[in-house]
Order: sequence, then C-alpha cells, then structure tokens
Amino acid sequence: MPPLFQFLTVLAFKIFVCEQVDVSIIEVGLGGRNDSTNVIENPVVCGITSLGMDHTETLGNTIGQIASHKAGIFKRQIPAFTVSQVSEAMDVLQENAQELMVPLKVVEPLDSNVLNGLKLSLSGDHQLSNAGLAVSLCKSWFQRTGNWEKLFQKDNGEANLPEAFIRGLSTAHLSGRAQIVHDSSSSSSNISSEVAETLGDLIFYLDGAHSPESIEACAKWFSVVVKGNDQSPSLVSSSSHGIESINVVQQNGYMQHEKCNTQEFNKISKKILIFNCMEVRDPQILLPRLVSTCASSGTFFSKAIFVPSISTYNKVTSGTSVISSDISSKDLSWQFGLQRLWERIVHGIDTDSLLEKSTKMGGAETLPRREFLYEDASNCSPSNGYLACSAVIPSLPLTIKWLRDCVRENPSLRLQVLVTGSLHLVGDVLKLIRR
Repeated sequence: MPPLFQFLTVLAFKIFVCEQVDVSIIEVGLGGRNDSTNVIENPVVCGITSLGMDHTETLGNTIGQIASHKAGIFKRQIPAFTVSQVSEAMDVLQENAQELMVPLKVVEPLDSNVLNGLKLSLSGDHQLSNAGLAVSLCKSWFQRTGNWEKLFQKDNGEANLPEAFIRGLSTAHLSGRAQIVHDSSSSSSNISSEVAETLGDLIFYLDGAHSPESIEACAKWFSVVVKGNDQSPSLVSSSSHGIESINVVQQNGYMQHEKCNTQEFNKISKKILIFNCMEVRDPQILLPRLVSTCASSGTFFSKAIFVPSISTYNKVTSGTSVISSDISSKDLSWQFGLQRLWERIVHGIDTDSLLEKSTKMGGAETLPRREFLYEDASNCSPSNGYLACSAVIPSLPLTIKWLRDCVRENPSLRLQVLVTGSLHLVGDVLKLIRR
C-alpha cells in the first residue's frame, strides 16, 4: 500500500472520474509543490489561504520557505488568488507567479454587507478572509468555464453576490472548526423533561487548531462566544408556562434561539480546557499563545485536562468503531509534559516535584476529585500534594464520562469545554459525544 494520503488522493481522483463530477476542489495535504495532489497539470484556478508556521519539519523554518512550497501549485498562465500575507510570504508568492506568468490577485476579506442581512455561518473573523477567497475562486471558475453569464444574468454588478453564493456562505458547515455542541447525554429520551431541567450544562467548543496562527484564532473565537453565552439573555417573552428567556446561541455559525427557564440565570460557569497535540507540534508555542490571547479578552480557564487521543494519525476509524477500554499500557509522559508546561504558565514557577509525585500516583483508574472543578484557578496554588489547576486523565472516554457525571450531579453547573490542539482529538471527542 502507498502512504495513506497518496492512497486517498488516487482514490478521490478515481471516484471523481467514475462519478463524472462537474468540478472538484482539491486541497493539498502538505505544502503544495511536492504534494501528491500537485499532479494536476491544468487546474482552472488556484488559491492560497493565509500562511503560517506549520509543518516546519518538512516545509522549512521560515515563512518564505513555506510560501515557496505553497506557490508550487501555481501553473503557467493559470489565474491564482491569495489573501493578505506577511511581506516575506507575499514576496515569494509574487516572484513565483511572475516566473510562470500567473495573474495573481490579492483578495480582500468579504464585506459582510454583501450578505443581504445574513451572517457568515462559520465563526471567527479569519473566516471573512477565507470567504473572500472562496468567492473569488468560485467566480473565476464560473467565468472561465463560460457559466457566469448563463447562470447569474440577474445578479449584475461587481458589488452584488449571486443568491446561490450568499446561501452557501450563510449555511456552510465545517465540523471540528469553531463548532459548538451542547451535550445531550443528560437530556436523552430515557429521562423526563422535568429531570432534564435539574441537570447542569455541558457545552463543547471544538476547534482543531494546531498551529500558532490557528490557535490564536481559536482563542479569539472562544473568548467571544463564551462571553455571549455567559451574558444574561436580552430577549424575554411571556408564555402560558410563565416567563421564558430567549437565548441566542451560535452553533458553528448557525444562529439558533433556545428557550430556557429562569434557572439558567443562576448557572455557575466554569471554562475547562481539554488539550492534546501531536509530538511534531511545539506546545511551548501553542499553549502560551492560547492562554495569552484568551487572557487579553478577559477569558480564563478554571482547569486544564490533558488526555491522549484515541485515534492515531495513520489509522482511519469509523463512527461505529469499537473504542478500546484498555488504558493500562498508555504512555502518558507527553501529557504530563503538557501539564508541566501549563502549570509553569499558570503559576510562573516550576512544579516538577508535584508533577513527579502525580506521575507516580497517576494510575489508569485515577480521576480528579469532584472538588477539583470548584477550586478557582486564579487563586489556586500547588499544595497538599496535588495540582489544583490541571490534571492528566489517561482516557478520553473516561474524561467525557467524568464531565457528564459532574454536570448530572450539580444542576447549577455549566461547563464550557474548549477542545483544541489536534484535529485527531476533536474528531475523537465528536465521535464519543455523538454516539
């Protein structure tokens, strides 16, 4: 067998040919110039999104070197679009474009005013930049294939977007990126609505950010949405059942109105981080960037939980795959290293002795005490032989179950759980909470 991504690339092309697709959007796997997707000799149009320091072990240690790999998708005289880049990256892109006589255009972020009162469905300011690029790529494809005038004769003027474009931009869905999932395990069909109202809330905020730039965007998004959920609902209406508040909740960009009773006003909100990253990433960049960006917006985590992922990067599993409960042989040294870094960030001091003790005490059955959630991280200090601001849990399923048990036992508790650092981790959490 070839490596996984090359196999998937060949498989994708095979399926596209057999199904006679009209158009395919091919995203590179790694870099661009030497990527298996770059066998396409005559694409209709090319695009490059915002570049950052990612996959440096393969693409190079400077943004210019990374840009050179990305520019490898340019083809002679084929139009290309990109978004605003740092000067070092932009210089490389423009130089490569000139060599191949590529008409390269820098696209501005989408102006939300062109959406006719609707909102971009994907959360985060950076998505306006992505949306602007998407519009340019789609319009270029329609024009170069002779379909623009045929399909959009009624949509005149450069400032106007076709209705189909607006519909797509306002309803696009991307799992695991700025996605909000309200856990429904405590309100399943086997309990009454009266019982459900006495249970706490468990809300997952999922973003597979794993580069410095994306982790910063994730932190900004999380800070905005949790503040929105923490604020008292502003719309109140009367009903036959008494006073109900209308809470506007954003789920992956979809604006939904949720009815909630007055008990919602008395919820105790705790912001929890669940984090893991692959060992090729640099947590000494990711975690401080996450903490500082959140803090600059006044958002602070009560606790951090470090867990191993279920999936591995070279194994594909389905939603029905059996999740092994064997955690006795798990090597948690990476997770304890993440915890050590976190404690240094939070306390500004080394907690190595406590961590060494935690590592020795941390067996496969170890779970934090219930009181762990209620101790305020802003006032906590390493004492009593344990770390009050963080924990390593040897199993992701155990972690989810523990969080669910906590909110079931305390109806006044709202846990706002940010899951980030790895798309593998986010995918595993989605698999678990949607079973």
